[in-house]
Amino acid sequence: MIDMNHATFQNHMEDHRPVLVEFWAPWCVYCRRIAPAMEKVAEQAGGLTVGRVNIDEEPLLSAKEQIEVIPTLVLYREGKALGSIVAPESRDRIEAFVRETLGG
Repeated sequence: MIDMNHATFQNHMEDHRPVLVEFWAPWCVYCRRIAPAMEKVAEQAGGLTVGRVNIDEEPLLSAKEQIEVIPTLVLYREGKALGSIVAPESRDRIEAFVRETLGG
């Protein structure tokens, strides 16, 4: 999983691969709880870039992306948000969200 700042986020938005981004914060208990699931998704992502943005370090980016609740996962393709999910309960739910959103 890639730790993203504003610059790396922008670089990945220009990529043709889909990008799954978790907006999180270190003080967020639920964010820490789903971290292992996100790591597994990243390890087995095949064709999908997986990253995360710390909202405390990147408040302007979080505001621009209209993140109001964490953790929020947003799936992008070529800089466009295709969909989002708030506080997914499991790795299976994250993977299902990605499949459903990408149409596969």
